[in-house]
Amino acid sequence: MKPIRLMAGIFTVGVWTLASRVLGFARDILLVALLGSGPVAQAFLIAFSLPNMFRRFFAEGAFNMAFVPMFSKKLQAGEAPERFAQDAFAGLAGVLVVFTGLALLAMPWLVAAMASGFIGDARFDMAVVMGRIAFPYILFISLAALLSGVLNATGRFAAAAAAPVLLNVLFVAALLLGDSMGWDLGLVMAWTVPVAGVAQLALVWEAARRAGFTLRPTLPRLTPDLRRLAVIAAPAALAGGVVQVNLLVGRQVASFFDGAIVWLYTADRLYQLPLGVVGIAVGVVLLPELSRRLAAGDDAGGRDAFNRATEIGLALTLPAAVALCVIPGPLISVMFERGAFDASDTAATAWALAIYGLGLPALVLQKVLQPLFYAREDTASPFRYALVAMGVNAAVAIGLAPVVGFTAAAWALTLSGWAMLWLLWRGSRRMGATVALDERLLWRLPRIVFACAVMGAVLWGGAWVLAPALETAILRYAALLALILSGCVAYFGAAHVTGGLRLDEVRAALRR
Repeated sequence: MKPIRLMAGIFTVGVWTLASRVLGFARDILLVALLGSGPVAQAFLIAFSLPNMFRRFFAEGAFNMAFVPMFSKKLQAGEAPERFAQDAFAGLAGVLVVFTGLALLAMPWLVAAMASGFIGDARFDMAVVMGRIAFPYILFISLAALLSGVLNATGRFAAAAAAPVLLNVLFVAALLLGDSMGWDLGLVMAWTVPVAGVAQLALVWEAARRAGFTLRPTLPRLTPDLRRLAVIAAPAALAGGVVQVNLLVGRQVASFFDGAIVWLYTADRLYQLPLGVVGIAVGVVLLPELSRRLAAGDDAGGRDAFNRATEIGLALTLPAAVALCVIPGPLISVMFERGAFDASDTAATAWALAIYGLGLPALVLQKVLQPLFYAREDTASPFRYALVAMGVNAAVAIGLAPVVGFTAAAWALTLSGWAMLWLLWRGSRRMGATVALDERLLWRLPRIVFACAVMGAVLWGGAWVLAPALETAILRYAALLALILSGCVAYFGAAHVTGGLRLDEVRAALRR
């Protein structure tokens, strides 16, 4: 098989993820404008977070981190990859059907575990009802994720990356229709979740069929390969559980501060834009590429893939982090301040966004380093590191909450992210030449940092000059666009002149 074109693959996934995030902004703008930070919005966000939390185990998380390297190596060696994928599909579906049924019965306890601050008021009952409606999404999206892993391993990234666009298109349409018809928007959003899951599964199933992998629901059977898959996936599942405990601690802290669930969610949506466009795209493309190169004994190719992924990850993430830290207020105000979402909501959300921005580079670099372990079928080491990060997260979130309020949850995510990155980096040093930094990366990195400093100065000065326009309803959209464009020009100009980022390389990757 021909090798995956790393840069072109990253840009393909990134562009589709960007489209999904833009539509996600439209969804969230409508949501907070119609519901603000009130009880219905808070209840829905907790209900929606439940299937998304467990999805990290069964979808993008534990299962796929084990499945993709094994499938990629079978594909490389021609060892019946379709049969392995079919067995994995049937096994995952069987587990999820049972798990979904149990979760529906245990929904009140799950909501209490997510947001105990809701107990005793109307938010709790609403979250339980919405949670039972939305939870079957996990079945459809997890099977879709497995099919996406099949596509990614064959170098086909577009369909899998485009699937999340359907979710946000359906959400926007449902909100607009529900508002015009006077329906209960909380229930409208909850019912849209499983419908979107079916649509996403249908899209990637058809793409996989066209790629020659027609997977169908069958009775699961425990083959030797599935036993090995389970053994490899178990530590990754535990690591995913640790990550979810971190998020759970943050939501528990936020649930005791009225409005904080929505503030943190809104800030999360903005910082998820660069994390999704860059970090997730790098991880999605790098894991099957490293797995195939290791299977072929190509250490030099593996080293180049790791270094180029690190380079493009830093080149696109560091300026995004600078923007989130320097101009969080204008970003939140222009994007979300309307209707029921007022200036006090903007101020609180901006603080959380700036704190998230400080941790963004760490979260993206984790997506670069984790495939080094998973490609070697080492899921135990990331689990041990995640346990340490969990301790950092809990200590910061719970310890700082009485001092800094709801922002303790944001500080916890950022500081635990840096702790996890340091542990991954230290653990990767034993892997030899594959993870050595090459001269090109070491030469370009300080130039990227310099370009980010130039961008930060331009954004800070521009925000000061454009402050009156940013506070004017008619002009604020144009003012924010001018501010962002000036920052982009400053960064890419400085990076190109100093040699930190060659625009001709970016154009070449896009053409491929």
